[in-house]
Order: sequence, then C-alpha cells, then structure tokens
Amino acid sequence: MTLFATASTVAICSYALLSTVYKTAQVFFTLPTNVPPTSGDPPGGEPWPSVDVIVPCYNEAPRTLSDCLASIASQDYAGKLQVYVVDDGSANRDALVGVHEEYAGDPRFNFVALPKNVGKRKAQIAAIRRSCGDLVLNVDSDTILAPDVITRLALKMQDQAVGAAMGQLAASNRSETWLTRLIDMEYWLACNEERAAQARFGAVMCCCGPCAMYRRSALVSLLDQYETQRFRGKPSDFGEDRHLTILMLKAGFRTEYVPEAVAATVVPNSMGPYLRQQLRWARSTFRDTLLAFQLLRGLNIYLTLDVIGQNIGPLLLSLSILAGLAQFVTTGTVPWTACLMIAAMTIVRCSVAAFRARQLRFLGFSLHTLINIFLLLPLKAYALCTLSNSDWLSRSSAANVTDTGGTSSKPNLVGSDAAYSEQQ
Repeated sequence: MTLFATASTVAICSYALLSTVYKTAQVFFTLPTNVPPTSGDPPGGEPWPSVDVIVPCYNEAPRTLSDCLASIASQDYAGKLQVYVVDDGSANRDALVGVHEEYAGDPRFNFVALPKNVGKRKAQIAAIRRSCGDLVLNVDSDTILAPDVITRLALKMQDQAVGAAMGQLAASNRSETWLTRLIDMEYWLACNEERAAQARFGAVMCCCGPCAMYRRSALVSLLDQYETQRFRGKPSDFGEDRHLTILMLKAGFRTEYVPEAVAATVVPNSMGPYLRQQLRWARSTFRDTLLAFQLLRGLNIYLTLDVIGQNIGPLLLSLSILAGLAQFVTTGTVPWTACLMIAAMTIVRCSVAAFRARQLRFLGFSLHTLINIFLLLPLKAYALCTLSNSDWLSRSSAANVTDTGGTSSKPNLVGSDAAYSEQQ
C-alpha cells in the first residue's frame, strides 16, 4: 500500500468514526422529549407581548414582497403587531409603489425608505431603532410565514432566559428544479437535526435570517456590537444572523428552535446562485467560529462535539479525497476503501432521514454527497483563503426584479440573488 493510500484510509476511517459518533449523538438529542409544546396562552393571564416585524428589502420583486407582507398581515397573533418594511435604497422603488399602496390603509404597516443602500444589517437596525415592541421578528422579504408563526415564537419567548428563537425553514419553490428539491431537504436536515439538537441545550448557533425572533431588551444592548462587526479591520456585513445569535449566547441568553413555526423562503434554483450563496455563508461561518469556540467552556459537551464535527469532519474528508486523488494519479489505482465508506455513510444517513421525516424523497439526498465533495469542499477551502472578502456576490439590478404584467420575473435570481436573504 502506498503512502497516499495509507493516508486516504486513515483519514476516511477517522472521518467515519467522528461522523458516526457526532451524528448518533445528534439524532439522540433530536428525539422527542416531554417538554410541553409551544401552544396556549401566556401564563398567569398576562397580555401577549407586542411584536415588531422587521422586513428589510433590496431590489425585491413586487410580487415576492407582496406575498411576504400578505403572510404577515394574516397572522393570527392576539397581541399588538407592528410591521416595518425598510427599503434599502432599491433601484426599483417605482415598481414597489403598488405594494406599498396595498397596505397603506393598514395602521400596523410602516414603510421606511432609506436614501441609499446601506446593507441588510443597517437596514434592520434603522427599523429596530424606530420601533418599540417587546419582541422583534426579523423576516426576509422573500419569505412566507405560516399563520401561527408569531404566536408560536412569542410563546417560546415567554421564558425570560430566551434571547432568540427561530422557526423551521422550507423552500417555497421546492418543486421548481432538482436543486430546489435538494435544498429543501438540506433545510429540513439543518433545522430538524442540527438546530433541534443544539436547542436541547438552549444554544442554537444560528437563528436563521428568514424567520428569527429576538427579545428587544437583549437586542438593544447588543446593537452597537452587531452594527460595528469588523474582520481584519474591515466592516463585516454578511452573516448577520449567525453573528447576532453568537452575541446573544455570549450575553448569557438561550437561543431556541421552534419546529412548529414554519416559514417558507425562496431558494436558489440554479447552481451559480447556490454556490455564491454557499461561499458567502462559508466566509461568515469561519469568521464567527472563534467567537463560538469562546462559548464552549460554559456549554454542554455535546456542543463541543457539534463544533468539532462541523469543522474537523470536513477537513478529514478533504484529506482523504486529496490523498485518494494522489493515489489514483501516481499509481492508477482507485481508493476503494474511501469510496465504499463514503457511499455507506451516505446511504445510512439518508435512510435515517427518510425514516425520521417519514418521506422516501430523502433517499435522493444522496446526490448532495457528490455536490459536497466536488463543489462545496473546494468552495469552503477557497472561502478560508479569501476571508477578508466581504462582497455579497449577488446584488442584482432593478431591471431583473421588476414585475411586468402583474407576474414575477425572477430568472436566475431566486433566493438571495434576488435580494439579500441570508439563510444559514
């Protein structure tokens, strides 16, 4: 056996061992508990807390924004609700006039037009400083909320130790292409495996941008840190949801996941926008990794395993693949051990997901393994080498997101390429 073959085998075996331990623990901690569901009324006859919904938008398609606002307007929430729609210097404001007029007669809706584009984070902050509700719900402009989302999240927030809570994400355009179907499954797994297990210990590491609620008193105390995040001396503008979640945990608050609060968001329907989105997320994740490491000492040991599994696991897999490729180039032999172990782990993971979700479609998630190996792992390596780059990579022009004839025109601009949605 050559040196490369040995290195590939050792790396893949180490990856298999780590992955087995990590995923087994993850599934165990996502099993149902005796914790009562988030339903009912606030305890002691207390009034429902007031909620401010913040919807930043940038060059959003009118129909997409209208669908988002309609889902907010139809919430069955019994408490006071105020909505702040912040236009972050969009170039297609003329096309959005009809959407604004549609809700002009609703006293709950407030429209804020910023004079120039300042970025999603600052657009959120502009609305937060104008509002005064007990709770703040951040919603992406291409997201549709189920009617009970605000109620379910507000019930979770009745625990004063909770600083933030997120809902379950799904792809609203799931049936559009093979990629959107794959991303929808990816979101289900991220929410109902990763976030669900983290929530068992009150430490969801990223309350995702499309649907995340925050306690105002905690949020206001963190706004300056949130607004002025820098990396290597430069402003860091993306990955706002992960960074704000980490700040909440550092401040001593719990962060939670509410699977019953379902939000459907538009996801990339082609590989180019998807990879640009993943590159941006990878950079933001690496930037906040050091902050996450600082938290581990005071958290449950599973969360340490979670961070190790998500960071060391891909490194071991990459080493095995690189060594396998070197083996093939130098000797002409295929690294069958690595190939068979990767295939076996993929089958097991997808089978477990199909069983837990009660949906056979999750067997098709095996395709994600190929995307991960040949596209996402190299992309993450590139992200690590270009951490100082803060380009969003996806800002679209108004011409591409303006509706014509009352229909939405979004070719190749789905998800964060049509606006600046940030689901992680």
